[in-house]
Amino acid sequence: MSRKPTSLIAAIVVALAGVAAACSSSSSKTSASASGAAPSAAQDSLVGVCPNPIIAQTDWNPESDHMAYYELAAPNGTVDTNKKTYTAELIAHGGVDTGVKIQIRSGGPATGDQLNSALLYEDQSILLGFVETDEAIENSQTQPTVAIIADRQEAPTIIMWSPAAHPNDKTIADLGRDNVKILYFSGAPYIDYLTGAGILHASQTDGSYNGTPARFVASGGTVAQQGFATAEPYEYEHEITQWLKPVTYQLVSATGYDPYPSIVTRPENITKYAACFKKLVPIIQQGVVDYAANPTAANALIVKLVTQYNNGWVYDAGEAAFAAQSMVQNQIIANGTDGTLGSFDDGRINKLISILGPIYAKDGKTIKPGLTAQDIATNQFLDPSIHLAASGG
Repeated sequence: MSRKPTSLIAAIVVALAGVAAACSSSSSKTSASASGAAPSAAQDSLVGVCPNPIIAQTDWNPESDHMAYYELAAPNGTVDTNKKTYTAELIAHGGVDTGVKIQIRSGGPATGDQLNSALLYEDQSILLGFVETDEAIENSQTQPTVAIIADRQEAPTIIMWSPAAHPNDKTIADLGRDNVKILYFSGAPYIDYLTGAGILHASQTDGSYNGTPARFVASGGTVAQQGFATAEPYEYEHEITQWLKPVTYQLVSATGYDPYPSIVTRPENITKYAACFKKLVPIIQQGVVDYAANPTAANALIVKLVTQYNNGWVYDAGEAAFAAQSMVQNQIIANGTDGTLGSFDDGRINKLISILGPIYAKDGKTIKPGLTAQDIATNQFLDPSIHLAASGG
């Protein structure tokens, strides 16, 4: 699931409490090794095979979760504070200029909180978008997309709770056993999965969560709530002045509801831009490897853009650094089951299709008949030699 628009409410609450966004100085890009020889400038040139600029849509305001785009963008590009876009040279591993530009477009408030699935069809100049597998399944009939790389192997969606209030609860299943109230944003399909699988009881779920910390804080942490492993644990410990204590959490993906966060395109682009993707996708793969090893430059760009866009979104250098660390430690950034950075496991996707079919049908949503993993994801453009080192997950 993409970050919900109510996250902006929480950000504004924090801002009104006196928390300001800090900016970070830019630094030169550094890289991490992957197996295989370093590509040459000629191999990395995208001139004549890719659109220029490559338009890459995000699903929220700038944040470290979007590192797959920002890691590739040169630091001194052009900022459009009205449209909330950043356009710069697209730089490959080792500082190689690919000869084309990347334009990174903010989502969330900048796009009226539309999903990337819809934006890819509304503006067909957009080549790439962030779509998680459950969104791709939901829209497979009306706005189909095909994922070309799993920029992260796990979704950062979590259920979080106070370790002081619930010292015996270590997992989401423990919360279910102890009948702890779970606050969540209404419409989240993983809640239907958790209740249908018997991990949670329907009576303990509360879909009135509005993105602010008020109820969690007022309860003294006796309630649990949804969040993101890359955001709320840091915010509650360091920014939300009414709390300023650790929270604990578990990834929802650990329960068996396991969508891929991924970069997608429209189905017709798989053929139309096959030559582009064959060169671009390995550059993105290596960018993710490089970010995992040293996120400093990309995070500095992200924080700088948050400050320049100035739309109420609060995101400082500390949170950006925490998010990068969390993605590595939680193996959100990780190799696929075949050892390749960015790969998809068809069995995992088909399992999610089988989970979501009945859930969406109950909600009156129709997915593509006979939908399979091959309809919504492909490994054909990946370079299997690119992967995180063992120490990186």
